Amino acid sequence: MRRDILIDSLTGEVRIAVLEDDLLTEVFIERSAKRGVSGNVYKGRVRNILPGMQSAFVDVGLERDAFLFVEDLAGGLEHMERLEGGDGEVEERDSANRSGSAPAIEQLIREGQDIIVQVTKDPLGQKGARITSHVTLPGRYLVYLPGVNHVGVSRKIVGEEERDRLKAIGGALVERAGLEGGLIVRTAGEGRCVEEFDADARYLTATWVDIRRHSDACEAPVILHEEAGAIGKVLRDIFHEGVEEVVAASAEVRDEIVRIMGRLQPDLIARVRLHDGSSPLFEVRGVESQLERALRPRIWLKSGGHIVINQTEALVAIDVNTGKYVGKRRLEETILRTNLEAVREIVRQVRLRDLGGIIVIDLIDMQETASKQAVIEALQLELKKDRSKSRVLQISEFGLVEITRQRSKPSLERILCRPCLVCGGSGSVKTAETLYFEIVREGRRGRAARDGAEMTLRLHADLLPLFLERRESLAKDLGQADARKLVIESDASLQPGQWRLTLGA
Repeated sequence: MRRDILIDSLTGEVRIAVLEDDLLTEVFIERSAKRGVSGNVYKGRVRNILPGMQSAFVDVGLERDAFLFVEDLAGGLEHMERLEGGDGEVEERDSANRSGSAPAIEQLIREGQDIIVQVTKDPLGQKGARITSHVTLPGRYLVYLPGVNHVGVSRKIVGEEERDRLKAIGGALVERAGLEGGLIVRTAGEGRCVEEFDADARYLTATWVDIRRHSDACEAPVILHEEAGAIGKVLRDIFHEGVEEVVAASAEVRDEIVRIMGRLQPDLIARVRLHDGSSPLFEVRGVESQLERALRPRIWLKSGGHIVINQTEALVAIDVNTGKYVGKRRLEETILRTNLEAVREIVRQVRLRDLGGIIVIDLIDMQETASKQAVIEALQLELKKDRSKSRVLQISEFGLVEITRQRSKPSLERILCRPCLVCGGSGSVKTAETLYFEIVREGRRGRAARDGAEMTLRLHADLLPLFLERRESLAKDLGQADARKLVIESDASLQPGQWRLTLGA
């Protein structure tokens, strides 16, 4: 599989596309006016403790107070088991039942207390940022875990001999440098030498020293460390030997990439090139058209089937349909082929749209156990390509598959779109028939027509022909004896579904 990274930049906006065999699988959009805060480290002040929810609100200087769960407090570390996750991200799990002997949040912190925290999820809608006191500092090959006695290796490195070698290197680094914390070797560290890990460890420990020094010198709330921008983060986390090339849309972007890679991994600079065409990079590589399709609810499959993606506040619902595909042999085979094709596209869309939380897939019902198992295995195989942590449940008796996926930032739709002012975000507007009867009820409520006064109905231009055609019946329903006294005209200030009924012109 060929993997490329394309980077485009305008004043105030950076767009980064990750392509796998020319298919868009991940996109990162950073706008200077709305830059995310995930990964930032703050010195915050506890504003309010909620014992009933075992959580607290912490003022970190953002628009809304950040939200802190008791299990995200360093004081509860003895009840946690820190495991190395994909790409060196830290995954936390209880070593015992969470409803057991974990200290209550009011025993760990108090109102007015200052604490160092890191944002794990950007603010979303009316929700504030999610934070943790388990600070993790990612580098090129290592993740530094201040205050945690743990040395681990990314689970994506599977060779036992290599895992043992890397774990030994990590342990030696902790002892040699006298680190106040632990390390996790990232996927990019596979096959790297001791000197490269040493340089990464020195950089990360120096960063933590700066954070602590800044914290001692400043009053809360204050930012102590800002996560790298989109370009730096993608180069650090994604650009490795498996990437064929990084293409920059401009010389300025190329120079920035070269500068960053000169510190991270100089031997990969040769894979950086400047786009040399006159047409925009994203258009030439088909990214623009794929981005447009990623905002549509319906995605057609090559076979003729399709999937429908609906993103709601509570969950993401995905429906699979055979559509135009009728198969060639028996029904079970047709359904299996559609479901297999669908799950591959679903995972790509989930990664591309950055859908998180609870995802429910309504597959086409299969009768054979072997078919169901084949679909689940295909789904799990595709999810291995995903850098975000996820969990898949088995197919239910109703043909539903539930996935939980880590969410740290707003989805693509929330970044590029806003709720429709006409439909209020529901995705629908009232029909002409519904509006007709609304207008009749309003007219009768006002009793204006009974006095024989002229009435003016203003509405969106799309509705004008239909209402002009029905003017006589509408006038009659409004109680207006003379249809000529009912004026119907379009109003450019009105949206579809909006209307205005007034006395006179």
